[in-house]
Amino acid sequence: MGVLDFVKSGVGEMMVARPDQLKHLIVYKHPNQNVPMYTQLTVDSDEVAVFFKDGRVMGVLPPGRHTLHTQNILFLNGLVTSFTGGNVFISEIFFVKTAPVRSIPFGGPIGDMIDPLTHEQVMPRIFGEFSLVVTDPVRFVIGYAGQHAQGDNDAVLDWVKGLFMNGVKTTLGELCEIENKSVLQAVSLTQKLAQAFVARAPDLNDVGVRILQMGRFDLNFSEDDRARLVAANAEVAKANRGVKVAQAAAAARQFELDQKFQQDSRYVKDLAGNYQNYAAGQAMIGAGQGMAAHGMGDGLAGAGAQMAVGMGMGHQMAGSFGGGGQPQFAPPGAQPHSAQQPQPSFSAGGAMVHCGGCGAKNTVGGKFCAECGTALAQA
Repeated sequence: MGVLDFVKSGVGEMMVARPDQLKHLIVYKHPNQNVPMYTQLTVDSDEVAVFFKDGRVMGVLPPGRHTLHTQNILFLNGLVTSFTGGNVFISEIFFVKTAPVRSIPFGGPIGDMIDPLTHEQVMPRIFGEFSLVVTDPVRFVIGYAGQHAQGDNDAVLDWVKGLFMNGVKTTLGELCEIENKSVLQAVSLTQKLAQAFVARAPDLNDVGVRILQMGRFDLNFSEDDRARLVAANAEVAKANRGVKVAQAAAAARQFELDQKFQQDSRYVKDLAGNYQNYAAGQAMIGAGQGMAAHGMGDGLAGAGAQMAVGMGMGHQMAGSFGGGGQPQFAPPGAQPHSAQQPQPSFSAGGAMVHCGGCGAKNTVGGKFCAECGTALAQA
């Protein structure tokens, strides 16, 4: 078949373009694969023409008017068939829209997924609309042709929506895990979800499509899924409150211990090593606490005993720091047991005073009995 035969059959076959009534389609496939040489191909400003044969993209023509001939379009040499005398090439021609396609509605269940927070298995549903643009016509045609689509725009959109829903499921799960939220709480992440859907739609990126913008969308659940999520979230919240209460109590106790340690450190520093006074002071503090806890009668006896113990400890510690607070050591060469032991201190003449409470002997000068804590009569 020669060129003149096509001319005789009509000029329509010598011109290839997308029909006006099909300008809205994302992709339009020219119905005739037999295209004669010198055919005028018109590509609109918002599309490209992709030549496809035997599962491979042979070439792409940009917007403009093109005369199809092997002399000015080299890739056409691979499309010419000898059966037509070299005057006809065989190829599928796809017109792919590169302008944004807006307000595409979508919706339905996104499939079973495990809630990252409660580990409940649920099936969320999402409804809304989005806008997209074809960024790579070659990859789009390869994916589109692999679906055996025949130019039905609804079929193309259903294919794109299916890929989009796969991306929604992946993105929703990942974002909830990052935010440590349940999918039930994802309604508060609308803005972040929209941004994630735009930035991360892996299945659509694979076919050369990018989401431009998300319109309003609604994420919801069946009544059974929602009830299970509400109950599971309540259990998680209760457990978290218990953890926070325990953490607050531990922090308060640690603060109390830190304050006590700092206070004791200041006492020791202010006393400049006078451990006798410090021990006596601590004994008095203990006595006061005992009186508050057990009443005045028992408290007086306990107070006396604790003060006596404290003063005794003070005497012992002060004695061990004789001579300006320095420890005393035995002279060189002395036997281990030959070092002088501190002797109890008695008043002149070894005078003693008897306790009126228990009869125990106490040195003169003491205010409380060392045995029972009863106040001693003063000489």
